[in-house]
Amino acid sequence: MLSLPDFREKSIVICFASEGQKVSFKNDNLIIKDEEENTVLQATCHKIFSLWIVGSISITSGILERSKKFGFSIYMLSHNCKPYGLWNSATEGNFLLRRKQYGYNELAIARHLVRNKIINQTELLKGIRGKSQSAKDAIAQMGEYARQTETAADLQMLLGLEGIASRLYFSHWFDDMEWKGRRPRTKIDIINTTLDIGYTYLFNITECMLNLYGFDLYQGVYHRSFYQRKSLVCDIVEPFRCVIDKQIKRAYGLKQMQKDDFREQKGQYFLKIEKNKDYTRWLIQSLLEHKEDMFSYVQEYYRCFMRGKPIEQYPVFKIKE
Repeated sequence: MLSLPDFREKSIVICFASEGQKVSFKNDNLIIKDEEENTVLQATCHKIFSLWIVGSISITSGILERSKKFGFSIYMLSHNCKPYGLWNSATEGNFLLRRKQYGYNELAIARHLVRNKIINQTELLKGIRGKSQSAKDAIAQMGEYARQTETAADLQMLLGLEGIASRLYFSHWFDDMEWKGRRPRTKIDIINTTLDIGYTYLFNITECMLNLYGFDLYQGVYHRSFYQRKSLVCDIVEPFRCVIDKQIKRAYGLKQMQKDDFREQKGQYFLKIEKNKDYTRWLIQSLLEHKEDMFSYVQEYYRCFMRGKPIEQYPVFKIKE
């Protein structure tokens, strides 16, 4: 399996087919060219972790063959960065891992994941300068919610704690922005739209990492099995969502996010195609700053799960200030 030193050399390659870019290969090197046939990027397949293609493109058998040979996944995303296709490169045949997954029906790992998420949300709120008394009260209350996760009696109680903590967190984290509250996939404002894009990128990277070990991605421990939902990926992204939240607030403050970057249609906001590259760049950069943390987290999660270690030894992700 991939080691951390090897992973450090890996990269995510993005081709913006929506801008006329094309993918080709030469001597096991991936080459991306623009409409004028100028080389935009050249990378050896040995160092590709995942290839993302934004926009419509024709996939050749050569691309698929190299994906399997060198072990990188290929994600196809629409012009508005919504995934529509995946060519997976996963570790196959890890039946011992999957047997353990199917036999696991406890609540300990779910409690651990939710607690980690709430603590990271709380840490972000603590970093706000000139906090209002309301924000200070929210921090104290979220600390209590984090403690309550440790003794949550059932999944419904845990879901309730996560939901109320997230509502409290979002009501303060983005309160200095044009924000109407977190409403996934509704695109009612530019913040919600950008959060959806950022969380999609986070989901894709996490999925690639879980595939390194042969997990059944549909068998979750917190998000329970639901038809066609990769519940385990939904689980593992929870502690890392704060990375995207933090980057969006930073980008807004730096004027990297503008309402003019979006088009409005029937009360929904969609990122303009010509802005895909800019937003992808700073969203992905925030995740790449934590790529080793994410890799180590998934690696240790796998080891703990396979060896049946106590929950105290499971990995914890701490957001960096």
